[in-house]
Amino acid sequence: MSKKKTKKNRIGVVYSSNPNFDYTYGAGDEEADVPPEDQNLRIFLDRKKRKGKEVTLITGFEGSDDTLKELGSFLKSKCGVGGSVKDGEIIIQGNHRDKVLQLLLDKGYRKTKKAGG
Repeated sequence: MSKKKTKKNRIGVVYSSNPNFDYTYGAGDEEADVPPEDQNLRIFLDRKKRKGKEVTLITGFEGSDDTLKELGSFLKSKCGVGGSVKDGEIIIQGNHRDKVLQLLLDKGYRKTKKAGG
């Protein structure tokens, strides 16, 4: 049997000839929050990969994950249903497009629209 060689965790920089090179991993990864009035949010009704059950899907959010989670939690509590936040999208169980649209408009997301059929 051959022994497997384990790769070292490389963070992108292999070699630098600059003696003053200072690479700090993760610097600049923090996304700045875009103001609500500049967000282009779209509200979809989706059934794909959910065994025919409807969900309200909010896409197009730009900003930090913490702000997205707070918005998702706010919408879930106001609709009184479950859901999740993953991959930059908010998923609300059930068809709540009209209610979610009104809540987002009241919260200052002026460029929010219903999308899809």
